Amino acid sequence: MNTTKTVDVTLNGAVHQVALGTTLLELAALHPRGDDKSILAAMLNKRLSGLDCSIKREADIQWLTYEHPAGADVYRRSCSFLLAKALHGLQRNARLVIRHSIGNAYYFDLYADVPVTASVLELIAVRMRQLVALDEPIEHLEYDRDTAQGIFEKKAYADKARLIGHFEHKKVSIYQCGKYIDLDYGPLVPSTGRLRSFELKPYDDGFLLLFPSHDDQDSFDEFVEQPKLFEVYRESKLWSSILEINNVGRLNEIVRSGNALEFIRIAETFHEKKIGMIADEIAKRKRQIRIITISGPSSSGKTTFSKRLSTHLRVCGLRPVALSLDNYFIDRDKNPRDEHGHFDFESIKALDLDLFNSHMVDLLKGHEIEVPRFSFEQGCRLPLGVPMRLYSDQILIIEGIHGLNPELTYLIPHEKKYKIYVSLLTPLNLDDYNRISTADSRLLRRIVRDHKFRGYSAKETISRWPSVKRGEVTWIYPFQEEADMIFNSALIYELSVLKGFAKNLLAGLGPEDNELSEAVRLLKFLALFTEIPPNGVPSTSILREFIGGSSFDY
Repeated sequence: MNTTKTVDVTLNGAVHQVALGTTLLELAALHPRGDDKSILAAMLNKRLSGLDCSIKREADIQWLTYEHPAGADVYRRSCSFLLAKALHGLQRNARLVIRHSIGNAYYFDLYADVPVTASVLELIAVRMRQLVALDEPIEHLEYDRDTAQGIFEKKAYADKARLIGHFEHKKVSIYQCGKYIDLDYGPLVPSTGRLRSFELKPYDDGFLLLFPSHDDQDSFDEFVEQPKLFEVYRESKLWSSILEINNVGRLNEIVRSGNALEFIRIAETFHEKKIGMIADEIAKRKRQIRIITISGPSSSGKTTFSKRLSTHLRVCGLRPVALSLDNYFIDRDKNPRDEHGHFDFESIKALDLDLFNSHMVDLLKGHEIEVPRFSFEQGCRLPLGVPMRLYSDQILIIEGIHGLNPELTYLIPHEKKYKIYVSLLTPLNLDDYNRISTADSRLLRRIVRDHKFRGYSAKETISRWPSVKRGEVTWIYPFQEEADMIFNSALIYELSVLKGFAKNLLAGLGPEDNELSEAVRLLKFLALFTEIPPNGVPSTSILREFIGGSSFDY
């Protein structure tokens, strides 16, 4: 008599009975294409799970491939693991440090006895491909905290051992492939054979790990240079090296040593100095520059930046005047729609560009204009506008997502404009091999702000986030190299402060919520940080735009 206990599993809309304890990897045999190596991970009851996970109760399962954003994250993280393992076997004395993403690639520094050349990278790539061909298993293991810390100390991974020492949990998950190990920052593929597409390319003083095209795992998009953005990353790297903080473990040490307030002051002073330098540059060209446009992705801190810049401009003898692009929306019945038939309010075509440009030309000539007033309730422009004139000692500040798009100010001479791109480009890593996503930092800012000032739950903010990111890809990122200046709004300490605000909001999601997996992932991420109370954050800080307590009016 068969006494094996079974459980119902919903897969691709069909219900299957499987034995309790069956792993997702074993279950993949039920996939229409069999044990398909294109399957990278799964959503198991709305939680992102590696294929090593086993079925313990009734389950709904969605396979994740490279085409799914979560699947692509697993693939990129696994490729970084593969790179580190390959290098570990070739050059044990070399130090590999991940820096940031750029386009569809990660940038790495390699500190070794030989310079980073195409031939050196080819040796590493050959070893990576050998590991792929061997299809070596990547095991998911768990140790108690002290044992795990000892393992990493023995292997001279000081950055990982330091971080483990501050873990809140008593158990530590790691991934192991042969003799190489790394901390579990999220699911990896079950074996190296699933990582068939990647490229290594020399870049600057380091190199790029290039990933396949988003919609085709067997092809690569042309890499687009972003020199201005890369220079900001270089500045951030220098700044973090001056502070001697480049990973979360080191940040936690500073917080636990009682030096957080001094560290906050240093980080905020750096922002103040940078904003002052931007104002000085504008003031030197005050006879030419009459319009400042400020753009950046969601939750980058554009509004507080523009207010702080205005203060510095006044110190330089200029009188800044703000103008909102919201006034120039076209009537809703004429608004463009997206591919789903919904109003696309983020499209530049939602603005009356001809009227806006004619107004800008008139203002620069010293003429008075009538700024329109748009009613979001009625979805149309109101009959009477507001008079406005730009005097000789005034400078216009325009903040909005289209600020860098040449189409926005197509009638304005280039020398009359100064374009600023504000973005959050964190200089912190989790450790040498694992980065912090700038999008995660912005999402956490937005979750906290949306709850505090707009009454939205974390569930609602997470639900909207993919749409926000799609808009950024279309309307912001293509124009970031148009900027005259890029300002990095990241504060190296901010995630330790945001943790205290975000963790309870994220913990409020339940099994019925489709956004649960993202909430769990963010909670796991925040658990790595030692919390900093917000009382030491200055009232003028960009962070105050999100956590409250700002001295600016919004």
